[in-house]
Amino acid sequence: MQQLRRFIESNRVQNGLIVVILVNALVLGLETWPAAMAGFGDWLRLLDRAALAIFVVELMIKLIVYRHRFFLSGWNVFDFAVVGIALVPAGEAVSVLRALRVLRVLRLLSVMPRLRQVIQGLLSAIPAMGSVIVLLFLVFYVSAVMATKLFGAGFPDWFGSIGASLYSLFQIMTLESWSMGIVRPVMTEHPYAWIFFVPFILVTSFIVLNLFIAIIVNAMHGAADEKAAEERADLAKEVAELRVAIAELRTDLRKR
Repeated sequence: MQQLRRFIESNRVQNGLIVVILVNALVLGLETWPAAMAGFGDWLRLLDRAALAIFVVELMIKLIVYRHRFFLSGWNVFDFAVVGIALVPAGEAVSVLRALRVLRVLRLLSVMPRLRQVIQGLLSAIPAMGSVIVLLFLVFYVSAVMATKLFGAGFPDWFGSIGASLYSLFQIMTLESWSMGIVRPVMTEHPYAWIFFVPFILVTSFIVLNLFIAIIVNAMHGAADEKAAEERADLAKEVAELRVAIAELRTDLRKR
């Protein structure tokens, strides 16, 4: 069992899985190209089945090695779900699930340690994002009420209701056609409308959204520090075990 565990956790096997995932991603992309399917459709389907078989064998080995502990890891559950989707029988009722085969490409997230570290950093940043999301919602709500009252009568399509105002303000926040598409037409009837829109853009696009970036970067730094601390602890443990082994060896040599 230990030998099987060392095999499935070895760098050679993990690197091989990365290659298989990348090849499978290329195959899934080529399957959307009619010319490729017309010339090499059988080979592409064969490669897809071979990749799926490799993933199934890998999961079976992990289930044998880890047993019930397999499902204690979120990454293992993720891999199990992604591969399981591809095993659903083809049919009209499950055509959407079959289309989700491309999610197998996301297995790179669980295979590559660097990507896992990024995802863990993002997940750890979610609680801290809560307060920023609440702040952003308050800014949007207050701004939507003001925009509806100020510009709703003249521009009902954009600001005729709270819902329409929220959507228009979201478009403005993303800076997508905000000036020529919305703000300048509004300014033809309300010349001083820029006094409302410019501060809104400054607060939402440049301040609040940058808070999200700062939280994510800080969380990633924290995840990297935790990983480095774990590596240092493992190294210190190995050094301590080595010292004990050397001391035992010296004692044996003295006795002889």
